[in-house]
Amino acid sequence: MGDRQGRLIEINRRNLLRTFGGAAVTAFALPMSTGALASPVFRAYPFQLGVASGDPAPNGFVIWTRLAPDPTEIDYGMPAAAVEVNWEVAADDRFRDVVQTGTALARPELGHSVHVEVAGLQPNRPYWYRFSAGRERSLWGRAKTLPAFGQPLDRVRFGVAGCQNLEQGYYTAHRHLSAEEPDFVFCYGDYFYESRGARVWNGGSYGPVENVRQYLGDELYTLGDYRRRYAQTKMDTDLQAAHAAAPWFMTWDDHEIDNNWVSDIDQDGTPPAIFALRKQAAMQAFYENMPLRASSMPTGPSMQLYRQARYGDLLDVNLLDTRQYRSDQPCNDRWGVPCDTIDRRDAAVLGGAQEEWLMGRMQASQAHWQVLAQQIMVMDLDRTPGEVRTENLDSWAGYREPRRRVLEAVRDQGRGNVVVLTGDEHQNFAGELHIDGKRPGPRPLATEFVSTSITSGGDGVDQRSDTTAIQQENPQLKWHNAQRGYVICDVTPELWTTEFKTLDKVSERGAEIRTRMRMAVENGHPESLAEA
Repeated sequence: MGDRQGRLIEINRRNLLRTFGGAAVTAFALPMSTGALASPVFRAYPFQLGVASGDPAPNGFVIWTRLAPDPTEIDYGMPAAAVEVNWEVAADDRFRDVVQTGTALARPELGHSVHVEVAGLQPNRPYWYRFSAGRERSLWGRAKTLPAFGQPLDRVRFGVAGCQNLEQGYYTAHRHLSAEEPDFVFCYGDYFYESRGARVWNGGSYGPVENVRQYLGDELYTLGDYRRRYAQTKMDTDLQAAHAAAPWFMTWDDHEIDNNWVSDIDQDGTPPAIFALRKQAAMQAFYENMPLRASSMPTGPSMQLYRQARYGDLLDVNLLDTRQYRSDQPCNDRWGVPCDTIDRRDAAVLGGAQEEWLMGRMQASQAHWQVLAQQIMVMDLDRTPGEVRTENLDSWAGYREPRRRVLEAVRDQGRGNVVVLTGDEHQNFAGELHIDGKRPGPRPLATEFVSTSITSGGDGVDQRSDTTAIQQENPQLKWHNAQRGYVICDVTPELWTTEFKTLDKVSERGAEIRTRMRMAVENGHPESLAEA
């Protein structure tokens, strides 16, 4: 600020930008003992990336925002100084009954993001929150606390969503998801895609398809690259609406860092020490832009993402990380190739510590339902109809030993109350889980619901012919669909109902949503999976 430091610059409110877009920020403030800017004046709206809540607990949740008046610029329009951000939580959406307030610092080291871990609230009820900085105020968001541990519950209704390639469609599904007002949203990952922006993409049978919009920049490697990709993604107001409607449980899949990465291995043969630098940048940006608790703040090229959420006596949700601790994909991760190394005894998907944690949580659970909320398909589908059998080697089917251990633990419980929630495939699937799908047992062990993408894959079709052939080869697969959308799970103590919500088009804005299929399974009877 030079010789202007210490002077509060007064600017007429009518000259300040009141809506999204516009020029970069200029912030001036009286200096504080903390060195933070207490009364910034912004030349452009600083809350362009919206607000979000996440990781709810019975007494609170995380509320998030990030100051970015010029989101896609290298410094996103902010000075190299911490800025004070005020927050408030209310019991009503008019903020007449404000129950908590506070001030947080948006630090440049964390991209001027704010993660407030609100506590001291009442269980199992909605709250509303918002932020302000200087004379600017964010839009408000709605969050909801968890029920008290063990509290009897009649019902939970929540959403499942992910795989949202900005180039391949509009986020209309998120606008419809926000209208559902779910208790929470599980995001299984692929929040964006890390590849360079391009005007066209290979649409398979459609041939070349022109993107409806385009990512800025090249492939992502640096912290600035990842920050800009998050900013471009989060500026979508349909996505902002879904974040503002309910708390989200965030996990990742591969594209938040690099396609099909596992552990310290990328798809390009980069030396692990070099790839670790890319992971470190990507993980920091992930934390900066998600409503995560401080316990998930990255340490170098690693961060803690597996955790559990307990919804009273009804639902134990185990959120898993199937990327960070996994061994390399067999057979160089080639698609449609028979591969003997899927039987490796030393293969890992969850890694030792996470697998032991999951086994302990499952064994201790007294909930009506147990959920494995994760990223890659557990059904071991034969992907090549005919005499030759092939698997998706980037799914659990490429890792038979760790898959067997998890499913044997499910079997040994004998409760028949496990539901697996999955993404990644860009299709909707509903099916049964057996230790070996080629030789199924007398009854399935669990149920798997796979949610399609928000946009990835473009408009899609109702049912793909190749998947129809796969279903004929795999009786454990009960239903499939290849349109875009999300999943709503409606859970009671006796019955789990999954609604597959689909759009006819994502290449145009404003498509209508419909319930394409309802599939239900009775508690204790995974063999009962059927259309509802």
